[in-house]
Amino acid sequence: MHLLLQKIYLSTEVQKFMFKKIGPGVFIAAAFVGPGTLTVCTVAGVKFGFALLWTLLISTIATIVLQEMSGRVGMVSQTGLVEAVRSSIQIKWIRTLLVFLVLMGILLGNAAYEAGNIGGAVLGISGIINNETVTTWSPWLVGVIAFALLWFGNYRFLERVFVVLVALMGLCFIITAIITKPNLLDWLSGAFTFSSPEGSIWTILGLVGTTVVPYNLFLHASLVSEKWSSKSNHKAMRWDTIISIGLGGLVSMAIITAAAATPLNEVNGVMDMAIGLEPLLGSWARLVMALGLLAAGITSAITAPLAASYVAQSCFGWEKNTKGKKFRMVWMLVLATGVVFLSIGVEPVWVIQIAQVANAALLPLMAILLLWTVNQKQIMAEHKNSRFQNVFGFLIVGFALFLGIKSFLDVFSLI
Repeated sequence: MHLLLQKIYLSTEVQKFMFKKIGPGVFIAAAFVGPGTLTVCTVAGVKFGFALLWTLLISTIATIVLQEMSGRVGMVSQTGLVEAVRSSIQIKWIRTLLVFLVLMGILLGNAAYEAGNIGGAVLGISGIINNETVTTWSPWLVGVIAFALLWFGNYRFLERVFVVLVALMGLCFIITAIITKPNLLDWLSGAFTFSSPEGSIWTILGLVGTTVVPYNLFLHASLVSEKWSSKSNHKAMRWDTIISIGLGGLVSMAIITAAAATPLNEVNGVMDMAIGLEPLLGSWARLVMALGLLAAGITSAITAPLAASYVAQSCFGWEKNTKGKKFRMVWMLVLATGVVFLSIGVEPVWVIQIAQVANAALLPLMAILLLWTVNQKQIMAEHKNSRFQNVFGFLIVGFALFLGIKSFLDVFSLI
């Protein structure tokens, strides 16, 4: 009996230690492994098989690199990313213009992204209840749940909830991907051969947008500055980022792998996406997918408004207080916009895909601002970027610009 109690005590202590070590990286993973990832990755797998796996591999590496830079800015400066940008630019009109562009881009982008997040949760509710008319009131239900979590929840509580939800959802897809027994050579070819099948450019943009999420750069810097006050935690922050985002990328690739094994040509709703889980869960696949969408939608519906509030707080120089009226007003506005947009009857799957493309369009500007900031010696001191890190950063910016230009050319060729 004594040994049993000792084991239980040690197990509890290990869990406490693990949760203490878990950092803001889990927020970032929860933010991009949301309805957008489930939807766009399923569409990619159904339409193009393994051909676009390379996009996720590059996007995951890019996310790790950029989020590590963002986290480093937050840890060293003990401020948000916008505050660091403001302090590094001396010319007032340039500083004001950049802050305005960031504020508008993040607020408008997050409002659209929030509609996609809530749309994912709405699809989940529709799948659980098996009644399409539920969508007339379900956006308001999701909005109330997200509101309550943002209003009453604290960092530690949300962090632990996200760990559990993301882990469970990810595990289902990883096991399913293994059970489908994909052809290993075809899978490796898709992951390491840069191909873009006809009609895939918007899906590629969606995959980039759902993984390298611009608002996460601002959210990460702010959360790191709250989590770690000492520069000696740099190693812990870096590993937290690598592990959390690396696992998120693995889940995304598993979703494509599972979807590629389905006999579908189009994805229109939760039932279609649930087919990817049928090899593992059989008749339970629909319910599990619906619950996964609901959980992913709610977790992402929390992070998008939260990031918008942090950006506004940095832009206007508000006091650091997540319970403050101004801070809460911003996330309430973003949340309300998403709820109202979904309530007017717009198709959730379509909204989610558009939100991912909008994210990809914002990425180059945000990445350039981050690279500028992380190279300022007066802010970063000995923690500023190395040449090797800058090479990676500029390659990411170049990749984002290339995709953006290619997408615009594709649009004009269609007109």
